[in-house]
Amino acid sequence: MKRFLLLLPFLAACADAPPITRILTPYRIDVRQGNFVTQEMVAQLKPGLSREQVRFILGSPLVADMFHVDRWDYVYRFQPGRGEPQQRRLAVFFQDNKLTRVTGDVVAEDGSAAEAPKPAAGIIVIPVPASAQPEVLEKK
Repeated sequence: MKRFLLLLPFLAACADAPPITRILTPYRIDVRQGNFVTQEMVAQLKPGLSREQVRFILGSPLVADMFHVDRWDYVYRFQPGRGEPQQRRLAVFFQDNKLTRVTGDVVAEDGSAAEAPKPAAGIIVIPVPASAQPEVLEKK
C-alpha cells in the first residue's frame, strides 16, 4: 500500500505529459513538383522570342494543351515536410510562334528592375608550391 502511495504522484505527473507521438514525429521529405521558374528566368523573356528560345530559357512546359496551342503553362508546387505548400503559376502566350505576353505569379519585368545575380561568396586560391611547378618539355 505504501508503494502505491509513493507511485501515485509519479503516475499523476505522467498522465499530464504529452503523448510521445507529439514529441517524436516521423521525418517528412520536401516535395517539389513541376517547373521551377525564377524571376531571373522570366526577366529574360522578351516579346518576339520564338518557342524554341522560350523553351531554352524556361524549360519544357508542364502543360501544353492541344486545345490552346498558343499557350504554355508552367506550374511549380513546393510542399515542405512541415508547413504550408507554395504554388507558382506562369502562362506564356504565343501568336504566330512568337512570344506575345506572360502572365502568372512570376511576372516579367524590364531588365533594370530585376535583381542582378549575386556574386559568389568567395574565390579560393590554392597556392602551388615551387617544387610542384610543371616541367616544360622541349620538342626535338
